[in-house]
Amino acid sequence: MTTTSETITAAAAGTWKLGDLTVNRIGFGAMRLPQQGAALRADAVSSDRSQSIAVLRRAVELGVNHIDTAAFYFSPLRSANELINSALAPYPDDLVITTKVGPARGPEGEWAAHARTPQALRGQVEENLRQLGRDHLDVVNLRIVGTDSIAERFGALAELREAGLIRHLGLSNVGPGHLAEALAIAPVVCVQNPYGIGAPAEQEEMLRLCGERGIAFVPFYAIAGAGREAGASGADSAEVLDVARARTVSAAQVRLAWTLHRGPHVLAIPGTGDPDHLVDNVAAGALRLTEDELARLDALHTTGATAS
Repeated sequence: MTTTSETITAAAAGTWKLGDLTVNRIGFGAMRLPQQGAALRADAVSSDRSQSIAVLRRAVELGVNHIDTAAFYFSPLRSANELINSALAPYPDDLVITTKVGPARGPEGEWAAHARTPQALRGQVEENLRQLGRDHLDVVNLRIVGTDSIAERFGALAELREAGLIRHLGLSNVGPGHLAEALAIAPVVCVQNPYGIGAPAEQEEMLRLCGERGIAFVPFYAIAGAGREAGASGADSAEVLDVARARTVSAAQVRLAWTLHRGPHVLAIPGTGDPDHLVDNVAAGALRLTEDELARLDALHTTGATAS
């Protein structure tokens, strides 16, 4: 990558449509904004509010028009939704805010049972609306755990879509059966699942299914990998580090670029509270890996998937 990171915007990654909403394929995940360290714990150390607001504004300046958030992204001092509202309202016309419902946390941050009834899901939708200061939500993902039926829950969200509270629907942490169930009820514009180099074979199947149906596949943990909420461990493989050194970029940028190479329907929502990391993440959208580099990383991916 010969262009400096500072000159690269999110448009370099290309675009995709979430229903009728066009987004750049490099977006921004807001999970880390309320706190440093990514574990969403009640006792987590809160990040600097002014820096979080500055990062959000800088992201939009860099062309990011897809922000992923949730009402359950909060720490004792602040929430991701409140930060987004404070930093960006009145919102740019082209900004797409994707949120998710299902997981629930008590006022002290403790995890509670997932919302499963139409009433509970509507309450979560209304909470997101209130926190973001919106009269409708652009995209709402139903995030689940387990393998049981989602028909009742997704149907409840489809009713809220018909009522005008939600524009588009998506899914998170799901398998092929869940996607089929949802598509029988209402259109699905995106699937958010854990994915990155070394992801298990079932996630490769979900990526393929989404591509065949024109649905955006939106990986989370694309950089962090096994580190999940705790972030990247720093123990990158030799293959990733070799490519990073040869291209004079970071290992995180290589991982993001590889992810985007998996298909035109693949989006990325890396999150950070660090302004420099934000610039680097956006710049990864301009990194075009060579066939040889892709082959080496694909082989690493396949090996990791087999081992998992």
